[in-house]
Amino acid sequence: MNSPDKATTRAVESCRNALPPTVDGGRVVFGFDGYIDRVREFVSERQSAESYDRVPTLDAFADRVNASVEANSSLTFEWIQAGVRTGGHVSHLARAFGTMGFDPALIGCFGDPPEDPFIEEFGDFTLETLGAPGYTDAVEFDDGKLMLTEVGALTALDWVDIESRVGLDRLSELVDGTELFGMGYWSEMPALPDVTRGVREDLWPTLSNPPETLLLDPGDLRKREPDVVAKGVEQVSKLDDSVDVVVSANRYETRYLAQLAGVEADDFERETRAAFDYLGVTRFVGHGIEAAHLVDDDGAAHVRVPRIDDPELTTSSGDHFNAGLALAHVLGLGRAESLVVGNAVAGHFVRNGTPPTYDEIKTFVTSYIDYFNET
Repeated sequence: MNSPDKATTRAVESCRNALPPTVDGGRVVFGFDGYIDRVREFVSERQSAESYDRVPTLDAFADRVNASVEANSSLTFEWIQAGVRTGGHVSHLARAFGTMGFDPALIGCFGDPPEDPFIEEFGDFTLETLGAPGYTDAVEFDDGKLMLTEVGALTALDWVDIESRVGLDRLSELVDGTELFGMGYWSEMPALPDVTRGVREDLWPTLSNPPETLLLDPGDLRKREPDVVAKGVEQVSKLDDSVDVVVSANRYETRYLAQLAGVEADDFERETRAAFDYLGVTRFVGHGIEAAHLVDDDGAAHVRVPRIDDPELTTSSGDHFNAGLALAHVLGLGRAESLVVGNAVAGHFVRNGTPPTYDEIKTFVTSYIDYFNET
């Protein structure tokens, strides 16, 4: 049901009161991926060279695929490139924080030398490249997206590579004194557990003023073998001894982590708690199109999401939720308030196709409850 419950209403009111009038900005740093996204649509029916109807939903796409399978027939889709932009954890969060008035540093796979899309968008910020970028064809639907990805250098990237490309002294310079450190995606970076070990053992001891929070986006870990993920969890949990690790995952990523923990439940709140218990980190957040949940040692919170029937853009909505969640942690907001800000940043993005300024975040929070009347 797309309506606010009492917990959501209370959380929104508390968030309105907790958000400061302005933000001072500050330095943030994100690593270690880098993508060039080609945003696309599938054509359903074409009326002319200029006019066509697109395939509107993942269900409609699946119906066509299933019909072709049942008929033992091949299937062809025409697709339209609707735009090109930089993508991935690093680009999306750096773009969002730059829009909010922060000074992001980007450590990622941008090309040797960095390719034009990264220079054009982030040339005013600090860029440290780790190799070739990945490429993603992101097919947009009203209820989700289909991502076809070529990973690039990230798939083989480990801590030795990062140290040799950037240097430990330079890494320390970039991270020390920052408001937040973000890393993603584990699913695309098999050696991320090794990187977390290097961050804990080699980087953190060099910092005199380390960030209080490290945001980790696991991505879709269904791509990794369960035993490989299980071996990596130990390193992620150990990193939490040095810095508060906040892991944020979407509904299906959360479900997979819960299944690895031995919990089978069609209940988002239970799955979020199971994932939290499994990872052994400071906080776990599960976010979806209906609600977002947060669990830590001191309690849990949930906030419902105001949906929209005709989004402007859905690709990277999860990254924009993470940008809002990260901002809330930088501002020291509480559990429920953090979810409201995450939903507000994602909500503005899917309605407008661009990340919000800080003033636009406050405006969305002010009208948060009203957005439930859109559908």
